[in-house]
Amino acid sequence: MPLAVSTCFSAFESSAPYWRLGFRDVTDQQGFPELFPQRRPVSRPPSLRPGGRHRRDVPVSLSQDAPALVLAVPGAGTDLTSGSVRDLLTIIRVDNPAVDVRGARFETAEDDPEGIHSVLKSAAAARPDVPGPVAVVIPLIVAPHPPLVRKLRQAIADSGVDAKVTGFMNSNAMVAEALHIRLAEAGLARADRVRLFSIVTAADGIIVATVGGPDAAQAANVTSVLLAARLALPVFTASLDSSPSVHDAAMRLKEMGVNRIAVAPCVVGPEAGPGALEASAIGAECAAPIGAHSNVAKLTAIAYGYVLSQLELPEEEG
Repeated sequence: MPLAVSTCFSAFESSAPYWRLGFRDVTDQQGFPELFPQRRPVSRPPSLRPGGRHRRDVPVSLSQDAPALVLAVPGAGTDLTSGSVRDLLTIIRVDNPAVDVRGARFETAEDDPEGIHSVLKSAAAARPDVPGPVAVVIPLIVAPHPPLVRKLRQAIADSGVDAKVTGFMNSNAMVAEALHIRLAEAGLARADRVRLFSIVTAADGIIVATVGGPDAAQAANVTSVLLAARLALPVFTASLDSSPSVHDAAMRLKEMGVNRIAVAPCVVGPEAGPGALEASAIGAECAAPIGAHSNVAKLTAIAYGYVLSQLELPEEEG
């Protein structure tokens, strides 16, 4: 090259004309006209709520007058002080220390001290001058259950307390993850890749069993698809109290050549009647109900936080 300069492009002098560089149509000069339009940055107002996967579902600090979170538990004889219900209430309280978390049965008599009537009246007494709802009532179900929801709404109406009722708790991906973990704990499915180990599975086909009639079974179809993707196994949805039955789903799996079938109960526990899982026995092994899984606590907080976002609540000062 005729230039007495370094061959490194960064060493070219900015004053050197492009014809001296020895490359046709190459220049280090800037300011030439734009050949194509460029996207300009758009200024947007800052978000009032922090975004991202780490955003809290419930504010860290709440006013003392904020509505109580009442977890409505099915079953007249469900014990709120032991088992999965107690563990779930504990997880919710630990994760959301600013929230007044309470549990209540709603298929009991009005004079039950742990029934929905008594719990709501107690929450209202603690907030005597608060306009608007004194509680957010969240049914402990992970699939639509119209009969139970009707009972719950009627019980709240009979109490005379102003309370907001949310829908059932469901995020198909989170429920599928919980079902996967329960199956793996029972040795009925391989563990997910995040845990870096695998096991010899005892099943090559899964039935996701729901309660709540056809609506629940239909809603759980998406969960079944996501679970099938996680396990790389055929998964069918069945109902413990309507059609399609567990037996029907088992026959479909056997027609596909599946011989080792496992049942994954898509229930927290109390919403399934006593002996419901045993009555559906088809000679297949059964995983434990979802129970006090952290995803259920997360879904509860999401439901509560969504209702709060629709209300104008002052945050606690200081």
